[in-house]
Amino acid sequence: MENCFEQGPIRPPSEATSLLIRVTRNCPWNKCAFCHTYRGTRFELRSVEEVKMDIQAMRDFADHIVELSWKLGEGGRVNKNVLKQISNHKFHNDFFQTVAVWLYFGGENVFLQDANSLVAKTPDLIAILDFLKEKFSQIKRITTYCRSHTAARKTVSEFEQLKKAGLSRIHVGMESGSDDVLAVINKGVKAIDHVKAGQNIRQAGIELSEYFMPGLGGTKYTIQHALETARVMNAINPDFIRLRTLHVVPGTELEDLVKNGEFQPLGDEDILREIQLFIENLEVKGSHLVSDHILNLLEELEGTFPEDKAKILSLIKRYFDLSDEERLIFRLGRRSGALRRLDDLADKETFLRLKAVVDNYAAEGGNLEEDMVKIMNNYI
Repeated sequence: MENCFEQGPIRPPSEATSLLIRVTRNCPWNKCAFCHTYRGTRFELRSVEEVKMDIQAMRDFADHIVELSWKLGEGGRVNKNVLKQISNHKFHNDFFQTVAVWLYFGGENVFLQDANSLVAKTPDLIAILDFLKEKFSQIKRITTYCRSHTAARKTVSEFEQLKKAGLSRIHVGMESGSDDVLAVINKGVKAIDHVKAGQNIRQAGIELSEYFMPGLGGTKYTIQHALETARVMNAINPDFIRLRTLHVVPGTELEDLVKNGEFQPLGDEDILREIQLFIENLEVKGSHLVSDHILNLLEELEGTFPEDKAKILSLIKRYFDLSDEERLIFRLGRRSGALRRLDDLADKETFLRLKAVVDNYAAEGGNLEEDMVKIMNNYI
């Protein structure tokens, strides 16, 4: 097959098994000090016809995959045997594999890319959604990223139309509810925009996932960052609140601010204290907190508010109740991928292996903190 389709560079972790459909290229703002994803690129709106051609190509690949499944005696199902055959040289094709893996995981979820797809005109988005559902009638969930700047300017009526056309969930990178922090990172919005955007989406009945970036205020604004973000979250009451711990990425404007002494990053434990303050001040109802990113120190901070608030705070207390050595060992294990949860410290073999690394650094005078930062650079 000669057909192909475009896909952008990122999507939320929660969309790992979703089919990625590129509605726009890159980011229309592209000025956030902490982000390097779209640096050096130009934002482009793709035409409706161009996106439809991609969707049609995906449909064609899906048809060939189902046909292969029947030939293999799998009755049209896309299972491990079908994936294995597609991986063979005869069917080796990245486009084939992308669609096949999506079908393997159910073929029900779709994510519209890139960074701010809803900047496109609402009628164009509806035309794309209609065509997508026409070609893949089994789709149950369609999600996308959107900037608060854009969502604050789309009307509730437009969002209602998009929901009717099939848009299920919108992911918004709030990052902070503090105007001072938003100015430092050049987010291009203020807290009032976040509130208006979130309320527009919620009023239309579309699921809303808001992102909080602990550490983004640095040492100067850490308390303000936590309290103001909690205040804005309370005003919006999103369906999901997702934690995305700040990591200063090499080559960003934020790194320049650090080098110039204008921004002092927080360490792991001060960031966790900031998260604790944020959670203590959350008064949302029905919102689900998720810590679904590898940069977050405690992955298990998850639950629905208000009923799980005490449980989540108790996990933070449990971490701080560990000895200095145990906390350092856990941090090393988390950053190296050897540990995921506090309970993993009970694995004696892994614990002793990590302890040996910590002891070796201490004996040789190595900089463990610096090396853990280098590990985290690989996760961006």
